[in-house]
Amino acid sequence: MSTTLTAPVDTTPARTTANSTVSSTVRVAGAEVFYERTGSGPALVLVHGTGSGGAAVNWGQTLPRFTADHTVITPDLSGTDRTADDGGRLTVEGLAAQVIAVIEDAGTGPVDLLGFSMGAPVSAAVAALRPDLVRRLILVAGWAHTDGDEYLRNLFALWQQIGVSDPAAFGRSVTMTGFSRGFLNAIGREQVELLIPNMPPTPGTLRHVDLDTRIDIRGLLPLIEAETLVIGATLDITVPVENSRALHAAIAHSTYAEIEAGHVAFFEKEDEFVALVSGFTRGGRA
Repeated sequence: MSTTLTAPVDTTPARTTANSTVSSTVRVAGAEVFYERTGSGPALVLVHGTGSGGAAVNWGQTLPRFTADHTVITPDLSGTDRTADDGGRLTVEGLAAQVIAVIEDAGTGPVDLLGFSMGAPVSAAVAALRPDLVRRLILVAGWAHTDGDEYLRNLFALWQQIGVSDPAAFGRSVTMTGFSRGFLNAIGREQVELLIPNMPPTPGTLRHVDLDTRIDIRGLLPLIEAETLVIGATLDITVPVENSRALHAAIAHSTYAEIEAGHVAFFEKEDEFVALVSGFTRGGRA
């Protein structure tokens, strides 16, 4: 028996830009949640990870690879620059309610749902609580229980501390852990320095990090009914790959794949990532 998560929803009129991207907002429990929709075909919802830059920073490079075959929907959850709320403490269930509202507001019917990093436990919660809305589930570089991994717990605690005391060090730490050593050396110093400002420790980012310290979706994982693909990154030093393997083990009927890359695997190995996701959403096995 599944639990249904509901939230009060009000909508505002959609706005279409010159590049055929439709921008909308949906009201969920006091938050005005911004999202965009572009492309055509079956719906693919991309849920971003930690960082107030939200969907634009996570998916700006990769999203166009999916729009020929999918209607791609990219919500910006509370804590991002484009969604306004009361600034309160975040919960997985609260962010899941925002994704649910976006899916319902978009009106596409059941979707393929992909969550990256912090977005992975949020997406898993959506699939568990509203199985009627999720056709297929893809979890990328995610985890189920922060306190179950001392490395993970301490990394997020460190981010909390230096996000307040040393913003420049925060950006450098996030870059060092977000990408593999080989990738950073390959792109060179100039490009590495350009990556560092991508995730400043804004109040919204630190709200995400606070949530990261408290993730525990173990009780929701047995409720997931959707066909699921878990993707781990073998060189991930933000969320070590063992966490993805544990997600796979805990989700019935899931399949598993690994990419030899750092945390932001879709940036380091874009072609491999797109091939995995596209093959899975077409109904093939990874």
